[in-house]
Amino acid sequence: MIETERLILRPLNHRQLEKYIKLDNSLEEELKVKPAKREISPDLMEALEYFIMPNVANPLKNHLFFTLWTMVWKDKNCLVGDLCFIGEPNELGEVEIGYGTYENFRNMGFMSEAVSGIINWFKPYLNAVLASTEKDNPASANVLLKNNFVTYSSDETLVYWRMDIAR
Repeated sequence: MIETERLILRPLNHRQLEKYIKLDNSLEEELKVKPAKREISPDLMEALEYFIMPNVANPLKNHLFFTLWTMVWKDKNCLVGDLCFIGEPNELGEVEIGYGTYENFRNMGFMSEAVSGIINWFKPYLNAVLASTEKDNPASANVLLKNNFVTYSSDETLVYWRMDIAR
């Protein structure tokens, strides 16, 4: 668990991920938070089924680098979004991050705060954090800009970002 000024970031275990997928508020019940209006995009559902859940269930993997970290807004005791690493750091100490804020909680600075919090907590294990954003998603790019990421490449649809960890 990671705590920031307004948020608690909680890594979900395999059983909790199963509840997350159900969208029936059973996860919120277990976490003792208010019911949330959540949706799971087709891309996230595919990642959950084929990457996240199998790796979280694998005892040889560090589940903290594979699971969803759910974000609880302390003041309202409700879920506001999720973020995750996309696997363990590579041989260069680089890891990719992904994130999403639930619709009712966008443009409130939660994701910028969560990204900062999780990176600070994992800094001893990392040399760099990578991310990609869709070109037509300035809000996602702003999260990275606020956390001192810089662009290093792009293609037709995506911008690629990097933040080197100062030692």
